[in-house]
Amino acid sequence: MKQQWNTGTYDADMSFVSRFGESLIGLLQPKPGERIIDWGCGTGDLAAAIAGYGAEVSGIDASTEMIQAARGKYPELNFILADGQTYVAEQPADAVFSNAALHWLKNAEGAAASIAGSLRTGGRFVAEFGTLGNIASVVAGLPRAFEAIGASDRLQLPWYFPSIGQYTTLLERHGLTVDFAHCFGRPTPLEGGEQGFRQWVNTFANGVLSVLSPSEREAVLKHLEHELKPSLYRSGSWEMDYRRIRVVARKL
Repeated sequence: MKQQWNTGTYDADMSFVSRFGESLIGLLQPKPGERIIDWGCGTGDLAAAIAGYGAEVSGIDASTEMIQAARGKYPELNFILADGQTYVAEQPADAVFSNAALHWLKNAEGAAASIAGSLRTGGRFVAEFGTLGNIASVVAGLPRAFEAIGASDRLQLPWYFPSIGQYTTLLERHGLTVDFAHCFGRPTPLEGGEQGFRQWVNTFANGVLSVLSPSEREAVLKHLEHELKPSLYRSGSWEMDYRRIRVVARKL
């Protein structure tokens, strides 16, 4: 199972990812001349926003499509194709920033060790991603949809959604002291009207569905839409049941 990204669709239909991440930069408080790594930079919008404060920004992402798009949009910045579960920066950074990326890194121990290894002593880590209960409707619905078409043995969920206790303890194990941690619900309206949920699933669960034939994929999408519409579709648009964790930590 490999998650493939259509970066044009991602930027057009999933622009809320970067939009909601903008307020996270306020927690980062980037300063001129600081070395900052955007961990899971996607198409580079937030890395560019951080660079606007005068920081020296690098972005890493494991997706070739995302890195190519970021380089095309912001050729003046440094974007590196790298796995955030194993990458360690050659030169320790003043800060690591990550928005909506860490829940894709199922090897959380590896990711935490890599982040800690990429920070200088006293460097800070600022992140937001999905926490326990994030997209609970989809996490519960996918197994039922796959079972309905007799494909349960092919289902692999690609996400890591820890509780606040699990994640802060993980960071502490890797030498990061947590200054701030907050979990909150953030119901997120989707673009696209009645097609919004289907667009979301085709983007963010593309890897999950990639093991299915076209007809099986359509059956799973219809099953999910039918099951989740009563709870997630209101007044002509879908609203995803996002729950997020925000963390600010320092390397001891």
